[in-house]
Amino acid sequence: MSQHTRQVILYKDEYGYWVVECPSLKGCISQGKTKEEALSNIKEAIVGYVTALEEDGLSVPEDKFETFLVVV
Repeated sequence: MSQHTRQVILYKDEYGYWVVECPSLKGCISQGKTKEEALSNIKEAIVGYVTALEEDGLSVPEDKFETFLVVV
């Protein structure tokens, strides 16, 4: 698998863990006690996800979405 850039969302849950999701890969989510651990874990999860898709002959979804901050 070649290197690609993926957008992820990182936030702290109610138990103090950092949760990180990759929206372009439905259900690809991980966590860690620190931001660094969570980001390392999501990289591993993304590689596994994409590898599984490729091994099954399925297309890998593109990473195309926008994020915005909304003040309410």
